[in-house]
Amino acid sequence: MRFRSRRGRSRNKPRLWPINRVLGRLRQVPYVVRTSVTKLGGMTLTSHVIVLLAKLFSGFTVRWVDCQPETCQRIYFANHTSHLDAVVLWSALPREIRAITRPVAAKDYWSGGWVKPHMAKSFNALLIDRKEIKVHKSPIDIMIREMGDVYSLIVFPEGGRSSGEEMSKFKSGLYYLGKKRPDLELVPVYIDNVSRILPRGEFLPVPLLSCITIGPPIFLESGEPKNAFLERARQAILNLKET
Repeated sequence: MRFRSRRGRSRNKPRLWPINRVLGRLRQVPYVVRTSVTKLGGMTLTSHVIVLLAKLFSGFTVRWVDCQPETCQRIYFANHTSHLDAVVLWSALPREIRAITRPVAAKDYWSGGWVKPHMAKSFNALLIDRKEIKVHKSPIDIMIREMGDVYSLIVFPEGGRSSGEEMSKFKSGLYYLGKKRPDLELVPVYIDNVSRILPRGEFLPVPLLSCITIGPPIFLESGEPKNAFLERARQAILNLKET
């Protein structure tokens, strides 16, 4: 004998779990929208994990000196001593700014294995091939194209990690970014102590405290020579070290 509930449904008929109901509803959504939502959910979850791990291992504090956290398009340029610099600086930005900011990173490093490519995709890194640079497809042109009128970038003008305390001379990339997009704010950033969290040649980070200082924006002046601008930009970061 089969009993029926008040709503006329058989009591011995298995009930659907909430997740099955959700999936059932999701199948009614157009494929393109469904795929986008699924990927967005995974990206968001992984991104949150990356931010939490960055905070755990670096214990960073952030100081905004004569600069406000805004969502306008910017180029954040910083000193470079560790592979973690891009992740830590990106994680230190407020969530609404982080969502529209892409760290520029070396493709040869972040494409190895399966963990690093997944991480790079999760924090929306713009990977640049440093070994095969084509004239008609220069890194600067790629950055400008990928920025569009939405994204900001995080760049490291030294071009590679510094081996010591002294910051290396800047490559010309920052100058050409400022020349091609004079409307962008160029924001100097000094990253302190991240190099000790993941020293050169090591694979496992060591939890330490670090500090990120974000300074006032600069602009490429009309007619300013390249070398003079690059030295001024480098000095803008060094000034933050003393504040």
